[in-house]
Amino acid sequence: MRLLLIGAPGAGKGTQAELLADRFNLTHISSGDLLRQHVRDQTSIGQRIKAYVDAGDLVPDAVVMDMLRKPVVAAAESGGYVLDGFPRTVDQAKAAFEVAHALGVEVQAAVHLDVPDAELIRRLVVRGRGSDDTEEVIAHRLQVYREMTIPLLEYYAGREWMVTVDGTRSPGQVHEDIVARLRKLAAFEVS
Repeated sequence: MRLLLIGAPGAGKGTQAELLADRFNLTHISSGDLLRQHVRDQTSIGQRIKAYVDAGDLVPDAVVMDMLRKPVVAAAESGGYVLDGFPRTVDQAKAAFEVAHALGVEVQAAVHLDVPDAELIRRLVVRGRGSDDTEEVIAHRLQVYREMTIPLLEYYAGREWMVTVDGTRSPGQVHEDIVARLRKLAAFEVS
């Protein structure tokens, strides 16, 4: 099973990715976690992307693609993956599909976590885990999400199976809704 989670910052992608990974024995791959780790470790990638991450801007496509290629292939070979945080634009999605298709590891279904902006802001302010979660940066991240990522919904609806779930409920309720919707997709045998 190869899944992609789409949602604004604070929508619960990380939480749902962990729940889905545990339930279906998948590898959770978070582009945001990988990027932050590179920044913390001050790797060559981390040094190149720190300014983007701190400002809440999207990291250049080529950098993210290079960073994700090995983990995605390894995860697909060991049973599947749930990817959160990438792709964030239609151009990234198209480039990722070409690479993944050639390797036989393309996404099989996209799950959109729908959460209103007011709730996203509340969650992110409460979470406040670092310099990338100030109110000004949060507002910028949501604006970038709306402008760049929302078109992904249309793209994935046309390419893969896509389900949209109400992400405002408890993590357990959202998880069970995702599983129920995946069960209805012909591409999956979900238990």
